[in-house]
Amino acid sequence: MHLAYPAVLAALLFCTGLYGVLARRNAILVLMSVELMLNAVNLNLVAFDVWLRDTLHSGQALTLFTIAIAAAEIGIGLSIVLAVHRNRGTSDLDRLRDTAETDAAESLPGDEAIDTEDQATAAAGKAKKAEATA
Repeated sequence: MHLAYPAVLAALLFCTGLYGVLARRNAILVLMSVELMLNAVNLNLVAFDVWLRDTLHSGQALTLFTIAIAAAEIGIGLSIVLAVHRNRGTSDLDRLRDTAETDAAESLPGDEAIDTEDQATAAAGKAKKAEATA
């Protein structure tokens, strides 16, 4: 078996996965693209293991570890995506960018001790935030 055939196929798979990670907006499609990239790495590991005729089959052993890590990653990733989808109503990555950004005025809704300057500053911060995400 020539090493060029699986290496070219793995390169095409990896490039397809990389394009999916960079171009997609949906979090589930990004996770699928990461899995495609990991499978390209697995193909390379097995192909080089066969080409080198390794008696320990270390490429195949590393492939099993990679598959186990990929399964754990997809399980945790999907649970996070589902939790975010339940809270936000979308899994669009552009809309989830401001998940951790909160204003001080939003965190203290019942506090009447905020004077007019703080309210004006909070309103200006909200306007900047709206411009940045639009």
